[in-house]
Amino acid sequence: MADIPPLLTRHPVRDWEDALITGNGRVGALAHATADRIALTLAHERLFLPVDASLPAPETARILPELRSLLRRGRSRAAAERITAFAAAEDPGYAAGTRWIGPLVGAAVLAFAPTDPGRGPVPRRCDFGSGVVTEHLPDGTVHRVFASRVADAADAVVAELTRPGAEGLDGLLRLTLPDGEPPVAVTVDSEIRTDRFALRVGFPERPPGTLPGYAVTCEVVAEGGRADATPDGLRVRGVTRLLVVARVRVGAPGESDPPPVESAEPPITGFDEHLARHREVHGELMGRFRVHLQGPEDADSGGIGSAGDAPGAAEGAGGTEGAGGAERAGGAERAGAEARGVTGVTGASEATEVTGEELLTSGATPELVARLVDAGRYAIVSSCGDLPPTLQGVWSGTYDPPWRSGYTFDGNLPSAVAALHTTGTPELMHGLFDLLDGMLPDLAENARRLYGCRGLLLPAHASTSGRHNHFGPEWCLTCWTSGAAWMARLYWDHFSHTRDRAFLRERALPFLTGAAEFHEDFLTDDGFVPSYSPENTPADGDGQAAVNATLDVATVRDLTRNLVRAHRELDLPGARRWLRLAARVPGYRVSDTGELAEWASPAGPVDQRDQHAHRHASHLFPLWYEPDPAFADPRLGAAAVRTVRARLAWWRGQESDEMAFGLVQLGLAAARLGLAEEAHETLALLATRYWRPTLVPTHNRGALFNVDIGGGFPAVVAAMLVRSSEGRVDLLPALPRAWPTGRVEGLRARGGVIVDRLEWGSGTGTALLRSVEPRTVRVGLPGGAFHSVRTGPRNGVTVRFRLCSELDRRSASKILG
Repeated sequence: MADIPPLLTRHPVRDWEDALITGNGRVGALAHATADRIALTLAHERLFLPVDASLPAPETARILPELRSLLRRGRSRAAAERITAFAAAEDPGYAAGTRWIGPLVGAAVLAFAPTDPGRGPVPRRCDFGSGVVTEHLPDGTVHRVFASRVADAADAVVAELTRPGAEGLDGLLRLTLPDGEPPVAVTVDSEIRTDRFALRVGFPERPPGTLPGYAVTCEVVAEGGRADATPDGLRVRGVTRLLVVARVRVGAPGESDPPPVESAEPPITGFDEHLARHREVHGELMGRFRVHLQGPEDADSGGIGSAGDAPGAAEGAGGTEGAGGAERAGGAERAGAEARGVTGVTGASEATEVTGEELLTSGATPELVARLVDAGRYAIVSSCGDLPPTLQGVWSGTYDPPWRSGYTFDGNLPSAVAALHTTGTPELMHGLFDLLDGMLPDLAENARRLYGCRGLLLPAHASTSGRHNHFGPEWCLTCWTSGAAWMARLYWDHFSHTRDRAFLRERALPFLTGAAEFHEDFLTDDGFVPSYSPENTPADGDGQAAVNATLDVATVRDLTRNLVRAHRELDLPGARRWLRLAARVPGYRVSDTGELAEWASPAGPVDQRDQHAHRHASHLFPLWYEPDPAFADPRLGAAAVRTVRARLAWWRGQESDEMAFGLVQLGLAAARLGLAEEAHETLALLATRYWRPTLVPTHNRGALFNVDIGGGFPAVVAAMLVRSSEGRVDLLPALPRAWPTGRVEGLRARGGVIVDRLEWGSGTGTALLRSVEPRTVRVGLPGGAFHSVRTGPRNGVTVRFRLCSELDRRSASKILG
């Protein structure tokens, strides 16, 4: 199991957003203790409050010619207002303004208040390798908690409270609803016994077909002393140990009553015994990917391991025996690196450990980058369950989370899941595919009602429904039509990384086909009308509704390429159909100032000029995954470079304090273009602005609990170290000067390639490659050379190479700039 440095913080807790997190994807817990109270907010991935009925999308297909006429005359705002007015006239539910999805909310708060609390700081620790959060109160009370991944634990959150010494625990244990007023009517039935707490919460005025309520059950075992049930909670005196096993059950939509509080799960009687079983599962997930980085000052004393001395050579690694030898060598090198303080020492005492707050104030050091990769992966792994992460993962501590904490498909969710394939956890993508597949009837309804088209139309924002009903005159989101094509890329990437042909045939191809059928019907002779580049407005326009957003161009071009490849991979006829669709898609545009234009054409008299002072960079989509072949044109490549630099210049300013994942978009594009220093700068801005001392990420600078960059940050690091497309892997394509020495283990690439180990230092590097099925891989080396190697599941291949010199770097910079 990987030895992952834990997080220690003494940062004071102001509210639930300062919590440490634990989760198994389906349930989660926010641990936010203060000196006088342990507080544990329990959450469930399906607990979206049924605030409003889900309305069908407005039937704007009836006025589509009018809308297109307005947009072709450059009247963006008028088109958006016409959509809003039409919707309000069609259904009174739209008349009150923008409709919101049901919010993700916390289920309950389990709290323990000592009778005689101490004063002072509360050291708190999160062990990313086990998922255990530990909190030490000044009075000596110790709290440990984790969300179990044990298969027969029925998604239990297991907590333990102890207090060393003869006095034991003395205080009140309570189970209550979260603070605040619920936005819907609720009924609450509570139960307090010495061995169990329970809450049964119902929603009596819920819209038809929504969830009826939920139940929270806490099984309690008290060792020693005395525990008495009172109307306020469980009063404990002299108890040496409290074990609490909490479960949250959410009713299914359409059921008449909330779930019962009774449960038939086998009891969990020992914290450490159950933790050992849980750690095997959680630790294996976290241990699949590790990155170790050193800066120039560390590299002077020797690199991380030996990088070899045969540049440009490739050799067989002796199958599994060779791979095993590499692991043994890696273990010794890891021990040496940790002794030098490269990644921190897990067994160090709290007095010598660096806290999260100290790490963040040290700047974007290699150590901080590596630690944030661990922290980000932990947040995402812990919030991938039957469903993908919401804006807040699986956690919520409020009845009014920002943007209702749903699934935002036009940027946030793709960022959150961006590293699941490359960091070795592709099975965690199935929550997203299950969510989308469950929405298919709604997506088909959206396409039909909004545009009179076949196929699939994905809304930008959703929770329990896929209906496209969140829009307004400013945020005219019904004009965003590229969502299904964007998600189709993730289906294709899943096949590309896993080579699961059953998935390609049974799940990916039907979704890709539905996404393309929409555009077969929707595309006009002059392209995408209407169109939308997420949340941005042309500098010379009066609204966000647009014509030919580059995002639309790029996603549909990508979709048609992947459909052709899917048909060939499965030996199916019909690929020419998608080539005909591709031929109808407009090309890219280079602006007058030399950047890749965010809108690929004018809208009548409106040129749709770029607006670089903006958080999204959606027009860089053709560089986030596999590059669009069009960017082999030096003119387009140079335009993309200028775009990255123009947007990055804005991000350096103080006004750019929101939506951290916009930097992820820039970082992925920069890495694809080989812009090492620019990619590193996006990481530096992310690392120093958008993480709390708990190493939980935020949406805005220092504000708004949010997991988007939990996936995006490690995705950018992975993209800087390995760049891949079908049949090709490039090693260290965007290695910055700040990382002259390092090692990454367990990185996965397209084509089913696995980079078991990649290490570099002292001017040389070595990589151990294999693949999930036999294949030939073209390996690109720093400096531009290539080697073709034959790989398979057992025949690992070692590739040795030289790093680029500083002169090579300067030459490459001149070519790119």
